[in-house]
Amino acid sequence: MAAAVAAIAFFASRICCSPPAGSTLFFVRRFQRPLPLLRRRPSRLCSMARALSTHDTLGLTKPVTVDLPQITFCAKEIDISDWKGDVLAVAVFEKDMSKGSDSKFENPILKLLDDQLGNLLSETSAEEDFKGKSGQSTVLRLPGYGFKRLSLVGIGPCTPSVTTAYKVIGETVALAAKNAQASNAAVVLASKPSENFRLDVASAIASGTILGLFEDTRFKSESKKHFLKFVDIIGLGSGPELDEKLNYASNICSGVIFGKELVNAPANVLTPGALAEEASKIASSYSDVFTAKIFDADQCKEMKMGSYLAVAAASSNPPHFIHLCYKPPDGNVKTKLAIVGKGLTFDSGGYNIKAGPGSSIELMKFDMGGSAAALGAAKAIGQIKPPGVEVHFIVAACENMISGTGMRPGDIITASNGKTIEVNNTDAEGRLTLADALVYACNQGIEKVVDLATLTGACVVALGPSIAGFFSPSDELAKEIVSASEVAGEKLWRMPLDDSYWDSMKSSVADMLNTGGRQGGAIIAALFLKQFVDEKVQWLHIDMAGPVWNDKKRTATGFGVSTLVEWVVKNSSQSELEPSPIAHHPSPYERAA
Repeated sequence: MAAAVAAIAFFASRICCSPPAGSTLFFVRRFQRPLPLLRRRPSRLCSMARALSTHDTLGLTKPVTVDLPQITFCAKEIDISDWKGDVLAVAVFEKDMSKGSDSKFENPILKLLDDQLGNLLSETSAEEDFKGKSGQSTVLRLPGYGFKRLSLVGIGPCTPSVTTAYKVIGETVALAAKNAQASNAAVVLASKPSENFRLDVASAIASGTILGLFEDTRFKSESKKHFLKFVDIIGLGSGPELDEKLNYASNICSGVIFGKELVNAPANVLTPGALAEEASKIASSYSDVFTAKIFDADQCKEMKMGSYLAVAAASSNPPHFIHLCYKPPDGNVKTKLAIVGKGLTFDSGGYNIKAGPGSSIELMKFDMGGSAAALGAAKAIGQIKPPGVEVHFIVAACENMISGTGMRPGDIITASNGKTIEVNNTDAEGRLTLADALVYACNQGIEKVVDLATLTGACVVALGPSIAGFFSPSDELAKEIVSASEVAGEKLWRMPLDDSYWDSMKSSVADMLNTGGRQGGAIIAALFLKQFVDEKVQWLHIDMAGPVWNDKKRTATGFGVSTLVEWVVKNSSQSELEPSPIAHHPSPYERAA
């Protein structure tokens, strides 16, 4: 036990204060009000953009262009016995599997199918001990019937409280379709949800199907072909309102997939310049609502971003400060928000290098997971175009490397708000980049700001790999994020923000240190960020070091994108509409304020 505790403590100290990364480059072509410093150097910006765009990557690796899943969803009200196709998936709660004294299903849909199949459904479920528990599934091959395969998908208890329960249905359908190389499928719930739930259930099923079908094969010599093209959702209604909800889910999924691709991309491909290019592509793709500004190191120096530039100083890949601004098509703005994502495309730890077992240096491409969430949300927002809200997406992209020009332990650096920082650990670099990014965000006239970062191993130790911790002095903003995360199906837990912990951050020669002791590391990191937020701005920090990455599947999760989109939409003019019923269920991951 002592050895295990020591290993966990060592892991937390090595990840220290900032995990995941990935990035990309480009320079602004369209400004609403170009800054004077940008107008002075047009030729230099253009030439640098061309140079970065054509630069060969280390190892000559280039991602292959792959076709993303293109699925047409159709809501239908038909008798399931009349449906014909490759895979019919029936989602069941545990209660749906109950049988009467005659050993037949009591649920009418299961009874209908079982009678049609000559009791094969009841026999197979008994043989395989299928009881409808969450995560259970079974597939029957049925040659000679209207559908070639029948899949039973377990949802679990009869009162799921989060969107995740319904996404699993779609993920299971996607897996069955892959295995069968099916081109079409249908989904039906054995027990229909109440009327006011049906839009959200259909949306969750569609999201699970799209994300379950996605595989990132850009860096493999052979890519897989997507066969599934059509999915019918039966028994949840039909009409324009449902179609709009399914389109909304598809837009969010495109942002999630984009976020996954950014995090999955290796650091030799996704440099700070490459991340900036990807951001600029968003602005150009949705130029009716987006403008972009990309600042180089000299421009950041003019803005006195000494904290950010100190982290970037050791790398041969120059930093790029990214600012995307969304404004609704009609230009009418009632609320101004900012989303700040940590953008360390690779984190070596600097002179406090990540070394030894548990350091996870080979995974430090994901230290830009916060920026991936921000840019993924930006892409989705560009498609959804929520009214009445202005959103600033900000990323201070760079690498934390080692060289003679790099930041050293003991250096004193100065942030753009004038505060000085004594660097006692170069592996606590993420907060240093976020410091200048938060100052910049607050200068945009915003009312609320959310930052996301793979910031501390301490948060992973506290909450594990699937739950993000969040910190905020604002109960109002905390409730907004919890509500958004429940609709999105992403797990968040509110953590304390105790000012007494700040004592460990006091420096004798500067305004503050950049790290404190090992105890309460995630809280101390959040308190550090608080020093760079305007008191008039509502602020919330999400430490997503755990859920950014799926260790079992060795791939990015796209965490944060859905929650951010839901938060923006709820702050738009659409917030006046009735909120999603799913959001009303108490979440086991909400901590009382």
